[in-house]
Amino acid sequence: MKKLTSLFASMVVCLSLLLGACSEEKATPDPQAEVSQPAPVGQSGVSDDVSQKDIVKVAVGSKDHTTLVAALKAADYVDVLANAGPFTVFAPTNAAFAKLPAGTVEDLVKPEKKETLRNILEYHVSVGVYKTEQFTDGQMLDQANSEKVKIGVKDGKITVNGATIIASVPAANGIIHVIDGVLLPQTK
Repeated sequence: MKKLTSLFASMVVCLSLLLGACSEEKATPDPQAEVSQPAPVGQSGVSDDVSQKDIVKVAVGSKDHTTLVAALKAADYVDVLANAGPFTVFAPTNAAFAKLPAGTVEDLVKPEKKETLRNILEYHVSVGVYKTEQFTDGQMLDQANSEKVKIGVKDGKITVNGATIIASVPAANGIIHVIDGVLLPQTK
């Protein structure tokens, strides 16, 4: 029985190592000790300074997208946009959020407004990668919240529901189109 307990404890330790659940400290496992599990870390918690940054890491590194990052955190969507994708994200700048009526952002990040915030954030995401050269005037894109946005192309300027794309940034799991307005879905 003692060998079976020791074997089981060794299997738990090996499984923990495989899942990255152990801390950096190397401790000798005690087969009689209770195995504690640290809080799970999602895809956004993976440390990688070599690969191209995913959408979330690009946004976190942008001083112009702190409001968007705060909204993603409040909606618990950081890990969603850190996943493999591919995604096209229309990312409003801080200045775009500032154009909303006073108190709107502060209201949306309240826990009781989480579903409304999620709907708005999902309205900024398409599944797939849509580069600017693929957009055509009048094109409709399906968004993650099951609604559509309309692309406008005129004189080299590309808009999404009237918000202008001011920059595009490739990411490991898709593309980010920086926009100068916040896209608001139809009220449900």
